[in-house]
Order: sequence, then C-alpha cells, then structure tokens
Amino acid sequence: MSPPPPNTTTTTTTKLHGRAFYESLGSPRFVVAPMVDQSEFAWRRLTRSFMTAEDDAKLLAYTPMFHARLFEETPKYRDSHFQATKQPIATPECDTTRLFLDGNPQLDRPLFVQFCANDPQHLLRAAQMVAPYCDAVDLNFGCPQGIARKGHYGAFLQEDQRLIYQLVNILHENLSVPVTAKIRILDTKEETLAYAKNVLAAGASILTVHGRRREQKGHLTGVADWAYIRYLRENLPADTVIFANGNVLQHGDIQKCLDATGADAVMSAEGNLSDPAIFGAPPPVGQEGREYWRGRDGRGGYRVDAVFRRYLDILHRYALEQDPPVRRPLFVVGDDDGWLHETAAVAQNGEHEEGPARKKVKRDHASKSKAQAKQRSTSPNIVAVRPHLFHLLRHLVSRHTDVRDMLAKTSPADIDGIEKVLGMVERRVAQGLIDYEKTDGKSIEEEEERDELVRKSKAQQQQQQQPSTTEEPPPTQNGRKAQQDGHVEDAEYDPESSVATVKACKRPWWIAQPIVRPLPKEALAKGSVRLSKKDQKKAQDKGKAAAEDSVLDNGNSNGNGCEKPDNELPETDETDGGRKEPSINPAKPELTTEQLVSG
Repeated sequence: MSPPPPNTTTTTTTKLHGRAFYESLGSPRFVVAPMVDQSEFAWRRLTRSFMTAEDDAKLLAYTPMFHARLFEETPKYRDSHFQATKQPIATPECDTTRLFLDGNPQLDRPLFVQFCANDPQHLLRAAQMVAPYCDAVDLNFGCPQGIARKGHYGAFLQEDQRLIYQLVNILHENLSVPVTAKIRILDTKEETLAYAKNVLAAGASILTVHGRRREQKGHLTGVADWAYIRYLRENLPADTVIFANGNVLQHGDIQKCLDATGADAVMSAEGNLSDPAIFGAPPPVGQEGREYWRGRDGRGGYRVDAVFRRYLDILHRYALEQDPPVRRPLFVVGDDDGWLHETAAVAQNGEHEEGPARKKVKRDHASKSKAQAKQRSTSPNIVAVRPHLFHLLRHLVSRHTDVRDMLAKTSPADIDGIEKVLGMVERRVAQGLIDYEKTDGKSIEEEEERDELVRKSKAQQQQQQQPSTTEEPPPTQNGRKAQQDGHVEDAEYDPESSVATVKACKRPWWIAQPIVRPLPKEALAKGSVRLSKKDQKKAQDKGKAAAEDSVLDNGNSNGNGCEKPDNELPETDETDGGRKEPSINPAKPELTTEQLVSG
C-alpha cells in the first residue's frame, strides 16, 4: 500500500528528538492516557475544557490504542477509530485540507497516536498514515489483557527485546514525527532499567513507565510502585524524558507522583475517566460558580451533572456538528425549584419521567431514530458515550438505580435519549443539594451511615459463608490485626488496605470522584475473585509449611508485624511462563466490569 499523501496543512520542519522534542511541545506536565475506546476526541476535548488557557498548553493527550495491521489494511477500521479528515485517511477520496476532529491543530494538540503491533512493516505503514495529524506515534508495550497475549502484542512482547527494538527503531529511522513508548515494570529494578535502555537506544524520544507488572490487572491491579520509576530517573541519562503512570486518582496525587518519581509528567487513566477535571486546579474558595461544589468540610469537586452537560455539548458541537440545545442555568440552592415538580405533573398525564411512553411514540419517528442511530453509531465519539457515563456516574447510579436502568436501555446513538438521562441526573443532583442544605449536611452523613451498616452486614454474611476457622486475623504490615468486619485499625498505615484511600477520595455522590479498587487481598477475601484449584492447593501447602515452621520456631517471630508478606498474586502454573488468571466469582458477575482500561 502506498503511503498517504503529505500533510499540506503544516510546514515541514526538522524532526526533533528526546528532550528537545518534549520542550517543543511546551513541556507538558499532565497526560491523558491511551485508553482502549475511551480516550477518543470528545473525551480529550472534555478534559481540556477544564484547563485554564495557561495550563492547557501543559496537557498532552493520547488516542486510544489502535491495532497497526487493521489500521493499515482496513479503511472502515480507520474511519471508526480516527477521524482526522471527513473521509477515511489514506484513501483516494480523502481531502487532507479538510481537517475534522482527531489531531486538528485548533482543537486537539498536542496529540500522540498509539499503536500495538508485532510486525515492523505493518507498524510503519500505519504510522505513516497518522503522522501528518499528530505530534508523535507511541508504541504500546503495556497492555496486560488476555487479547494482547493471544495477539502477541502489548506487555506480552517484553520477553522479546529484539522485536521491541525493531518496532521502535523502524519508526525512529523512517517516520516524519518522533516515536515514544509505554512500558510496564519487570520483576526487578535492574531488569526494568535494561528494558528502558533498550527502548531508548532504539530511538524512543519519551518513555512512559506504568509502575505495575503485567500480571497486575483487574481485581489484582494493586498499587503501582513509584520507586521503580524513581530508580529509572536516577539511573538513566539526565536528559531522558519520563512520564509516570499509576496511582493518580485525584488532583492532589499529581504533585505527589512528580515528587516521588522525579518524572517530567504524570499520566492518568482511570482517575481521568472518573473525573475529567483531574488535571485542572480547583477554583479558589468563593469562586466556585455553579459547576464546582464545596461542602461544609471544605472538600468538593465538579458536579456530575455539570460534567455531563459539558460532555453532551461537545458531542453536539463536534461529533454531530449541530448546536447544543439551549439549557437552563445549572441549578444551585436558592434558585427556583419549580421545574423539579414537573415530573409529578408529567406522571399525572400518563407519561414517564424520561419522556412519553414507548407505545405513544409514532412509528415514523421511531424509523427516523433508527436511521439516525445507524448513521451515528460508527463514530468513535458516539460509541464511547455509555461507558463514559457509567464511569462518571458510578457513585450516583449506585444510589439512584432508575438512572442506571434508563442509561442501560438508551442507545448511545440516541442523543435525545441521552439528553433525557441528563435531565434525570440534574433532578437527582438538585434534590441532593436541597436535602444537604436543609439538613445542614446531615443528609450525606445519614446516607454514609446506612451504607456502612449495609457494608458490615455483607461482610458478616461473607464470613458466615466461609469455612469456620480458629485462626486469629492475620497481622497487617504495621503489626495491627484486621478487624472481623473488614476494617483495619490505623488503616492509613496499612499497605494491604484500601480503606484510607476510600476515605481520602470520598465525596457526596453528586461529585465526580475516583472509583477505588479493593487491593488484591481484599478482593480475594470478599470473593470478588478466586484462585484456581491449583493456586488454592499451593496456598494450602504454603499454609501448612508456615504452620510447621512456626511450631519448630516455637513462635519466635519478631513480633512487630514487619515480616515479608506472602505474594498477593497467583504463582506461575503455565508452561509458557505466563500467569494463570483467577476466575471471576459467578455469584458476583457485575464485578467483571472492573477492568483495567490502560496498558
């Protein structure tokens, strides 16, 4: 296949490398991670909308990961994933002067396009297609999912350092824009350093390091190890540009990560999905406006209805190329709340809150909606709508399940239906704010107390279902024992508990906030995941051996709880050196949605 026509919209310049290239971008400090089907143009644009004019230049974004061979060979795949022009790029009908969304210099820069690949030639041809519309091409060496193992790409290339070198080097030698790479850490710091040196020697201008190993995914994600990134910072040449990835859940984590790792910039994936305003500084006290809310304790964040509005306006304006609807000012306590009672009036007329009953919808309108859905469903910005909203509204829909149900049955291509979901969210948030003010903040305290009672009840039920044991609760890392109800004394100092993180991130349900994963041991204890039979046998054997050693030692532990903890992850039991992934508990199928979205 012939390479795409040259970019006629920009002036050819000398290809920069390394820190010179990084500085030419404005030395960005904040990075939107490449997320499969979820770091598309509309979401990147939403994230940029929370930045001030000064800080916007410090934000760099990545596209979702694209499959290099499919991208090269299939115009339909390109058009459904990367819309730099009105027609699919690198096709005869493509007009390179009619820029559209992805990589548009007026809307979407700086931008790196990420590929996964295992064939240098396919990779080069795909990269040449996007080079006119981005600032760099990134290689994904971090995807840990099973599909990457089957396809032999992402983190499953890390045993083949020669191929990794070839993939990076062919772009470095032949592409008009720089090449960068994203890796995961290996078992030791020394191995990780050798890995990083290989990628840099091949020609990578920027190295992104995810501080987790390949097996750390899903419910076994655990905590990223910033010490590995600091080790690379101290042992690689001083001018090496390093981005740190992992453990960035809220705005305050950004500076902590920079200080701990010495990295040039911080990348966020799931933190950004939960709160696209994560990179923007909170407004000063007294200047919150209508979108930002602060509670009586001084803590707050952007309201989910405000973020939802911004997101829909971006979809209307850019993906659908139409004016957003005229909206009433976002509600704050003190405004006229008469519109909140419209729902009751609508119900008296035999209609539902979300609109007329389905049986009353005219057939011609339904046919028109189907035609519109078919036309819009190929847009990557439309396809991603529901996953984004479920992530953004996670805390709200767990309490208001009617919103969850309405969103679940609404097609992402039905923009009118999504608007009705927004209307439901605005009503729930408005009522939540009113109740908060009426009760002087006690409404949230009461809800949290009820949630705690439910959590304790579930924990007790789980314990009753587990085999009885006379053993004491295991000591934590700081020497204190875990409580039977799942709490840990002084959990702030316990690296085996997510309790402190949940407490630090907790906001009222109408605020955009992180989804905190249980740590691996917590997930296993709660039944979110379970070990395979082989791993259960190994664990039992380990337990017997430990008990025998304890008897022989006559209990001579040092008593301070600082012994090295057992490995949290299943041991290798596959002949190819991979890890056997734990199966999901079928009794809790909803937990399978907790997937790692970034490599």
